[in-house]
Amino acid sequence: MGSRVLGEGVATGVPEGRRLERRRTPWRERLFQLSLGASLAVGVVFLGSLLTYVVVEAWPRLDFRILTDFPDIIDPTQAGAQSAITGTIWVIAFTALYCLPVGFLTAIHLEEYADRHRWYNRAIEINIQNLAAVPSIVYGILGLGIISRGLGFGQTVLTASLTLSLLVLPTVIIAAREAIRAVPQSIREASLALGATQWQTIWRQVLPAAVPGMATGAILALSRAIGEAAPLLLLGGLTFITFNPTGLDSAYTVLPIQIFNWISQSRAEFAPLAAAAIVILLVILLAMNSLAIWLRNRYSRRW
Repeated sequence: MGSRVLGEGVATGVPEGRRLERRRTPWRERLFQLSLGASLAVGVVFLGSLLTYVVVEAWPRLDFRILTDFPDIIDPTQAGAQSAITGTIWVIAFTALYCLPVGFLTAIHLEEYADRHRWYNRAIEINIQNLAAVPSIVYGILGLGIISRGLGFGQTVLTASLTLSLLVLPTVIIAAREAIRAVPQSIREASLALGATQWQTIWRQVLPAAVPGMATGAILALSRAIGEAAPLLLLGGLTFITFNPTGLDSAYTVLPIQIFNWISQSRAEFAPLAAAAIVILLVILLAMNSLAIWLRNRYSRRW
């Protein structure tokens, strides 16, 4: 019996005072877990209530007319959001075209080529991290002063796409860097040891392993851009437009601006229209986030 007690003491190697401390702490952990669960429940309940209210409000207008008809101020029952949906697709498509290549190449340079001991590389990294936290309205002012007026692009799809590209570019760079950094260094060393060049190692070994994380970060960044209204209002996004964009130099509107316009109307008939547009925007956002989750789960690797 004595040897068993001695064996247990030697096996555990935990002082008596520390064992007593561990016995006293679980109630604090349970209290913390209950607090987290209560906070999560409050957020989920309010979010569920808000979504339920929006869907119920939008139900009378959730039909194909909201997709095929243009906005109409005179008769809200015949109005739709075709121009806003098309404008959103145009703006987000060119935002992705501008920011994703620049963001990915910047992440590759900073992680694989840049010397982290150089002061200017450290300054670039700090600035990228700081720019990710800048409010979107600041990017709207920047786009209005430099892109729209300074470069003379005006209130066009091109101006909106470039401004939103600047808005989400730091997020794309940070997400891509984290994905590249997660690839084990041993893979790079093995590829270089077999005679591959540094670029061949990056292109054939590092990037295929980092693509899931890079794609996930890019989609989440574009999901943020698709819901922005404040910078586009500064850039001259029209609140009422009855045609689809035809090019980069065309006038435009997007779903957040169209929702803002309908909510601002005094007539009660516009409320279901705004709610229906909110549902469409939520469906697009959920589809993009679902794609990001699928890519992460389908192609992610555990090292």
